[in-house]
Amino acid sequence: VQLQASGGRLVQAGGSLRLSCAASGRTFSRYAMGWFRQAPGQEREFVAAINWSGGSTYYADSVKGRFTISRDNAKSTVYVQMSSLIPEDTAVYYCAADRSYSYTPLAYEYDYWGQGTLVTVSS
Repeated sequence: VQLQASGGRLVQAGGSLRLSCAASGRTFSRYAMGWFRQAPGQEREFVAAINWSGGSTYYADSVKGRFTISRDNAKSTVYVQMSSLIPEDTAVYYCAADRSYSYTPLAYEYDYWGQGTLVTVSS
């Protein structure tokens, strides 16, 4: 599976942004998907995950209530809708695919990674 993340840009604090991650291949629906982010000088951290069907989701406490992960299996795409953005959300955002059907917040469980898209939130 190849993943292509997009949608990152400069946005003001309080604004909204939607990131997309398009997957190649015909087996997208077999993968749980996740979003991670890495701020400058910091380790990669979990943001959100969704199971294969989209019926179950999981969020980091830092984004709960502000971010929404979703997927469209017909389009082989996973999204994260981000609202009420704060400067601390500034990071490179990565999507990832896990061959299990369920979701996980653990980066090492994921098998495939996209290249990342930069989100910058100005104060």
